[in-house]
Amino acid sequence: RLGHTYSPMKKGERETVSVVLAGNPNVGKSTVFNALTGMRQHTGNWTGKTVETARGTYLFEGERYELIDSPGAYSLTADSPDEEAARDAVCFGGADTAVVVCDAACLERGLNLVFQTLEVTGRCVVCVNLMDEAEKRGIKVDINLLSEALGVPVVGAAARSGKGLSQLMAAVKKAAFMDATPKSVRYSPAAEDALSVICPAVGKYCVGKLPARWLALRLLIGDEGAVSAAEKFLGAKISDDPAIASAIEQAEWLLEDAGETFSVKEVSAALYEKAAETVKKCVERRETERDRRQLFLDRLPTRRAFALPIMLLLLSIVFYLTVRGANYPTALLEKGFEVLGRWLYETLAFLPEIVRQALVNGVYGTLSAVVAVMLPPMAIFFPLFTLLEDLGYLPRAAFCLDSLFRKSGACGKQALTMCMGLGCNAAGVTGCRIIGSEREKLTAVLTNTFVPCNGRFPTLLALPGIFMAAGNLTPGVSALCLTAAVGVSFLLTLSASRLLTATALKGENSSFILELPPFRAPQAGKVIVRSVFDRTLFVLGRAAAVAAPAGLVIFLAANVKIGGESALSHVTGFLDPFARLFGLDGVILAAFIFGIPANETVLPIAVMAYTASGVLGGGGDLGQVLIKAGWTPVTAVCVMLFTLLHWPCATTLWTIYRETGSLK
Repeated sequence: RLGHTYSPMKKGERETVSVVLAGNPNVGKSTVFNALTGMRQHTGNWTGKTVETARGTYLFEGERYELIDSPGAYSLTADSPDEEAARDAVCFGGADTAVVVCDAACLERGLNLVFQTLEVTGRCVVCVNLMDEAEKRGIKVDINLLSEALGVPVVGAAARSGKGLSQLMAAVKKAAFMDATPKSVRYSPAAEDALSVICPAVGKYCVGKLPARWLALRLLIGDEGAVSAAEKFLGAKISDDPAIASAIEQAEWLLEDAGETFSVKEVSAALYEKAAETVKKCVERRETERDRRQLFLDRLPTRRAFALPIMLLLLSIVFYLTVRGANYPTALLEKGFEVLGRWLYETLAFLPEIVRQALVNGVYGTLSAVVAVMLPPMAIFFPLFTLLEDLGYLPRAAFCLDSLFRKSGACGKQALTMCMGLGCNAAGVTGCRIIGSEREKLTAVLTNTFVPCNGRFPTLLALPGIFMAAGNLTPGVSALCLTAAVGVSFLLTLSASRLLTATALKGENSSFILELPPFRAPQAGKVIVRSVFDRTLFVLGRAAAVAAPAGLVIFLAANVKIGGESALSHVTGFLDPFARLFGLDGVILAAFIFGIPANETVLPIAVMAYTASGVLGGGGDLGQVLIKAGWTPVTAVCVMLFTLLHWPCATTLWTIYRETGSLK
């Protein structure tokens, strides 16, 4: 285990060598993880992407390694759930060795975490990542000198391009099988005397599991979270031990006699002083034109006068390209599916007519509608949105929104979780773990569903083009409508947050530290692959899995007669008076109810219900079906608003329950 100081692990002793990956946010940990394991954990050019540990394996020179990717953390003295998870993974995860990833351009901040990790284990490797970017900024890191100063292997890398990864794996293998003791930062003489009093008292609990000095330090500075986690790890209530309580009291007397205080503040100051000294020896830097250009680029999207216009402009451009680009492939898919549908109907002539219609008009008809309506816009929107993410714009958008969230009584980190919700509300809800305050976390969880996720975008993308524009202006007007819809969702999020924090969830705002990563040229190939597989196909597959049985159920409901009318007509007729109150009809409301498993299926289910119930005399494209069913531009606006306001999908509901532990 980490901190074991007696003997190194022998080759062949275990089938798998475990390696914990730690580092500050946005230093490329997940990129290193993906490059080594081949897994496709979502990486992004902004902080807060990893909120729980991920695991993967890789082989190197006959040994199998399990890599554990922990959340980004600035310190092991945790003050947020993600830092707690990182602390637990490093200190109590039972890994054989640790890899701390640092940003070559911000090495001093990364070394703060390195020194804290070295206090837990000497079997550590430092990966100085983003070396290519640092060189462009005139920063040169002497890897050999840094390794000598730290006393552990140091590897320079550029994980995005795969450079240095083989050297990293070799260094990990060397560290995992070497005999190494933790390395301590030295504090003031009085603090060292105080620690020497506590160490013997806690030593009997720590043998072979944790360094006694590390635990003594946590006890002396009053790090209750770390002590509590250590007690669970050690299986002993050490804070109740009279000998330890007496030792702490004696240590505090020693500090008092010396006229000193010793807390987290003093420990942090000592760590950063040590980091600054190390960087001064090992790093050369000169200002470059790239730094000046980066500063200029940062000022534009973060200044109050430009922030909102730039945000709206970028959203409008993304939506315009999505609508403009999706029209032709959607029409092509509809025609192709229509031809394929006729062929299927003729091919299945050996089946009874009712079965043939159920399969073709029910299952196939709904599936083809889902694919035709959803695939083209998603295949364009998600890569464009991911490009903005990879570029580094999203954290700047969150920076601009921070003051608005604070005025609504919420935490600025909610801006980050809102951006996650644009991809998937369930991911946005899970992302709320990065918020330390339970009150603010619950506010972010409950309001994330106002953000239109990728399952709701097909409806929001399709309706403006059908009902709210004409001629060549259609894509532009549709893009403006979508931008307005996102703006409305943002206002709803702020309003609901303010309502909650002023009533049921009153309290003080917590602090929010946001690091703005440098603008980076997006990796277009990886962005396209990631957005297609991780988002587009995932959402499409989930929608198809729901659409197929839903299509069959709706077809059967439309053909089962009760009192001379179909069962579907009874359901929609019962819902119709309620739906009319807010501009919908019974079919639309029924589609939203049947679409709870996946929001992507709402519009296809509505179309299926209209055509299957006999309201229309046949198929046709989406616009014709809706217009013949009595839809007007007002209906489309009401459906878009209801899409923003209605209940989340079943996956998000389950995620909310899992995160809060409350049915309420």
